[in-house]
Amino acid sequence: MLRVIPSHIVSVIEQLFPDVLSPSEFFLASSNEEAVLTLLALIDQLPDELLPSTLSEYTAFATGVATLRTALRRWVSYPMDVVETTPGGYRMNPVQLLCETLQRCPDAAPTPATVELVFIPDPAFREELRIDISTAYQALANGEWKPATVLAGSVVEALLLWALQQENATDLQQAITTAVSKGTLAQQPPGPLERWDLQHYIAVAEQLQLINADTATQARLAKDFRNLIHPGRAQRLARACTRGTALGALAAVEMVVTCFTT
Repeated sequence: MLRVIPSHIVSVIEQLFPDVLSPSEFFLASSNEEAVLTLLALIDQLPDELLPSTLSEYTAFATGVATLRTALRRWVSYPMDVVETTPGGYRMNPVQLLCETLQRCPDAAPTPATVELVFIPDPAFREELRIDISTAYQALANGEWKPATVLAGSVVEALLLWALQQENATDLQQAITTAVSKGTLAQQPPGPLERWDLQHYIAVAEQLQLINADTATQARLAKDFRNLIHPGRAQRLARACTRGTALGALAAVEMVVTCFTT
């Protein structure tokens, strides 16, 4: 099912109600009934996490929706009625109010069920990763195996990179040396941390005991799953992204997060 987001609804409002872009006031009449029904149907599909997040904004949103529903009921008995303003002191009709409110809503936000990343102090980075995790789960729910697999694998990489960036250079180098001597790394990783591959992050994070052995194994599976996006590799291995690869990559995310929070 298509995911409805605020910017899509704003575009539909501008298409169905062209006068909403005009600086002059416009009113709603019973001739707008089909357009109002379409708008309300889209609003009903808006995910909770994309609704206005402040009390004042949500009040404006709820008042606009309620005014449109009331207008539809009144037009049944009084088709000549017009709607010029919105109750509550809003100096615009409900379509204009909804348009302006939705323009300030995000198109992407993590679902409430998305795992918290309380160990990351940077709120912007934390929110970005939570959105990626939420989007990966949404892709899984929609049967989009490749996006779910790839995005979850990228989150694993970002989490491990962040964790290694918190370590001091001496401990990092010692972990690298030990991982190479044990054979979990074939050779010294290239250049600074940001240029490493996921396999390097996994091996060094495991050596530093940032993640346990089971998590390292699951992360390596996620790495292999993510590599299936390369056509040549997928063809050679006769494999493709599936529900299983998506679940495996998301399991790696959850296991890494658990290691960082316990």
